[in-house]
Amino acid sequence: MSSTPTPTPGEFLTFTLGEEHYGVDILKVQEIRGYDAVTRVPDAPEYIKGVINLRGTIVPVIDLRLKLRLREARYDSLTVMIVLNVKDRVVGIVVDGVSDVVPLLQEQIRPKPEFGAAVDTRFISGIGTLDERMLILLDIEMLLDSTDLGAEAPSLEAA
Repeated sequence: MSSTPTPTPGEFLTFTLGEEHYGVDILKVQEIRGYDAVTRVPDAPEYIKGVINLRGTIVPVIDLRLKLRLREARYDSLTVMIVLNVKDRVVGIVVDGVSDVVPLLQEQIRPKPEFGAAVDTRFISGIGTLDERMLILLDIEMLLDSTDLGAEAPSLEAA
């Protein structure tokens, strides 16, 4: 049995990384914007692309493809940044493209699969089923807690 609770039903913003479809709780999404140039941060992990200034707030930007150890990301006109507000922090994640917002009922959400130690599934909260499509539902709070954003992400109180 999974230690992470299955996500609650609701609306999920769906996006793509390669051929796979992912979903994140729409209530965590602050905005969606095109991918702009970021300011690199010295000695940051490869998946932290840098920071942007978003209306006075310095926002760390994470390339989700690199964070999840998928193939190297390519940046083109479809590349999108999803700005998330999680635990009083604002973070941008870079994805290949945004699809749509979909409602998922409880019966459409399955617990995450267990692979044992071979596969790190800490960031997956469940699997959504939508017609013939499967959505990998991300636990964005776990994903952001796992990143070492301390130096790159000043708290909002400091702003």
